[in-house]
Parts: sequence; C-alpha cells; structure tokens
Amino acid sequence: MAVSQPSRSRDLDKLLLRPGHLVGPNFEPGPELRDDIKEYVKVLVVGAGGLGCELLKDLALTGFKYLDVIDMDRIEVTNLNRQFLFRLEDVGKPKAEVAAKRVMERVNGVNITPHFCRIEDKPLDFYSDFSIIVLGLDSVEARSYINAVACGFLEYDSEDNPREETVKPMVDGGTEGFKGHARIIVPGTTPCFECTIWLFPPQVKFPLCTLAETPRTAAHCIEYAHLIKWNEVHGSRSFDPDNPEDMQWVYSEAVKRAELFGIPGVTYSFTQGVVKNIIPAIASTNAIISAACALETLKIVSGCSKTLSNYLTYNGVEGLHTKVTEFVRDKDCLVCGPGVLIELDKSVTLKKFIDQLEDHPRLLLSRVSVTHRGKNLYMQAPPVLEEMTRSNLDLPLFELMGGVAKDVIHVNGMAGKGDKKQSCLRKLRVVFRGVDGIADIDMAGGA
Repeated sequence: MAVSQPSRSRDLDKLLLRPGHLVGPNFEPGPELRDDIKEYVKVLVVGAGGLGCELLKDLALTGFKYLDVIDMDRIEVTNLNRQFLFRLEDVGKPKAEVAAKRVMERVNGVNITPHFCRIEDKPLDFYSDFSIIVLGLDSVEARSYINAVACGFLEYDSEDNPREETVKPMVDGGTEGFKGHARIIVPGTTPCFECTIWLFPPQVKFPLCTLAETPRTAAHCIEYAHLIKWNEVHGSRSFDPDNPEDMQWVYSEAVKRAELFGIPGVTYSFTQGVVKNIIPAIASTNAIISAACALETLKIVSGCSKTLSNYLTYNGVEGLHTKVTEFVRDKDCLVCGPGVLIELDKSVTLKKFIDQLEDHPRLLLSRVSVTHRGKNLYMQAPPVLEEMTRSNLDLPLFELMGGVAKDVIHVNGMAGKGDKKQSCLRKLRVVFRGVDGIADIDMAGGA
C-alpha cells in the first residue's frame, strides 16, 4: 500500500484553514483563501541580491504563485558566497533573470517574471499592478524611491483618512553583517520610510585634505582616486559605479596611490565596497530576515495573524537579540501624508508651475516631470516623451487637469540642494482659486 506524501502546503494550511485568537478583523479561514492567494495576489520583489534570493525562495515556498523581481545588477564572483541561486557559470548574467529561473526550476507551479532594469525605468502603472511590494535592497536612495512610488498611490478622503482600496503595503528587509531589520509599511497607517529616515546613519565621509595630502588607510587611497583623481582626468564625465571599466580605473589609481605612501590593503573587492558603500553580508542573517519578511507578507495579504508593529531589529552578535519597536507616523510627511498644498490661479501655465516647484521651501524640485491621474502632462525623459509633451508647457495647468477645482498630481524630479540632490516622487494637492466657491487658502498652514 502506497504511503501518502504530506502536502507541501501542510504548514500553510494550519495558518489559513483554521480560526485563531490573533487573526486580523477580515480573516476568513478556508481553502478558498489559500487558493485566492495563489491565483490573485501578485508580489513584487525589489532586489535579487543576498536578501532578494532568499525572499524569492521563501515567498515561492509560502504559496505565492505570481512573483515579479526587478534588479539592475549582473552577477559577480564576489556574490557567490551568499547569493545561493547563482553559480560560477552565471557570472555576468542579470541577477533577476537567473534568480527567477532557478526558483522556478525548484518550486513547481510558481511563475516569476524578471525585470533587468533600474527601478526608475518602470512607469508608475507597472507598480500599481501588485498587491504588495517586498524590498530586499541595500540602498537608502532606492528604498526612498520605492517608498514614494507606493505612497503615491495613496488617496485620502475629505477628512484626510486613507482610502483602503488605494493602500499599497510594503515589507522592507535589510541586513548589515550580523545585524538586520524587517518592517512593514502600510501607507497612511504606519510610518513610511521617509518618516523614519533618521534610522539610517549618515554615510562616512573623509576630509578632502586627508585624501589629498596625508592618506593613512586603503580607503583613503580609494576615495582619492574616486573623488579627486577621477575629476582631474575625466572632467565633466560622471563616474558610474556600475560600470566595470570605471571601477577598474579607480582601483588601478588607488593601487598607485597606496604604493606611493606604502599603504597595504587595496583590492578590487574592497574598492567596490568603499565606492559603493557595500557592507559585508552574511548568509545566515539574510535567511533570518527573509523569513521574517515572508511571514509578514503572508499575514498582510491573508489576515491570518496580527502583523508586526512595526519594526523588528535582529542582532546576531549580542546573543541573537531580537526586538520589536513601534515607531510613530509623521502626519506631515511629504511622502505618505495627504500631499503638499499648492494654491494657484487658473491662468498659471504648466511651465510656470514647474518653475515654482524649484523655489518651494518644502520641495526644492528641479528637472520635474508631471503626471495627473496616469496621464503624462510633461516628461523630462526619454527624449521622445519630452518632445511629445513639450507643447503642454505653455498651456494652463487648470485646463490640463480637466478644469477641476482641486485634485492630486504627482511630480518626479531631483530634490535637495547642491550636490545632495536625489531622484524622488512627490504628491501635490493643487487647488485653483475662485473655482466652485474655492476661497483663498492660508498657505502657511498647508504648504
């Protein structure tokens, strides 16, 4: 008599098919819930590195059928010690494509679509298709961008309460050596990434005088080649940290500098780590944080248990120390709040509106692209879209927005001052004076 094999979803069924005391308010146990998760929930994994590989594997084994993964990097030899989905013969291939292929080979029934590109290259409606976004990133800038995208879908009612159908939840994981974090971000309810940006320590900076005159470490030699020598030789051409030829040039110059001052320790991998601010990664930390993120993803989409509230920290050095902290949302947050209030006359053209954003004290936006309810009003790039939307610049914004008294628009541009600018998305509440009884608004309170 043949022995029946245990179902692969046995443990999952214990969570989804039975009631419990810690379940969410909308939880309805039963096989229909399990099947709906497989058929209707689409998950986007951002990043296919050490943490991303673990996330893809864990989410596939948790029962999610439709996954997408986006990553702009190619596989390097230095990745192989912890990014377990990759092999030596994969070096040079896109991480997203190889990771998707490997997981689908091992987990029957899962469908993973890879995207080998920058996250900024995807239109906003690409992200709107997903039920939940899971982040496995090593960059503060990339987290900020995805956070702004997800929060950009959020709409508020007349009493500034978030509309549930517009909420795009996120689960964010991060690791640094033996330390890691897992957090949930429910826009409008929990603090978003921008609300708690202070959690991330500032990047270490070296005084230029030390780099130029008295280098003492291998890192000083590398940063000299990166920050000083590159500009002397290449002029206005920007250094591209993802270009192997550029990285090789910095490494060669750093070696010369180190030899001149008798400083050991300059290697190609260390050069990459210094220039790209790479933190040594440990496979076990990635596995632990990924497991926490996958569980939170399941809890959010199913309601089978209360979710994390709302930030988990893990420290494997101090006796496997784990702690959960509840951070508070910033109600005036530029990203997850109702939006920055902008009051305009009906005659203001799109070009004049864009110019005003550069001087706005809370925005300081340059190179702005503008969209309204999915329609491109003006796009800075690519050139073909810029040419197609250029004629809108001389038209009144009021007309381009369909003559409504007030509405939300989204702008994409570079925020900040000087050399500290970075790409960002912002949500603006535009109100036109004198339309349908709209009175003048006190901008001191709303801007």
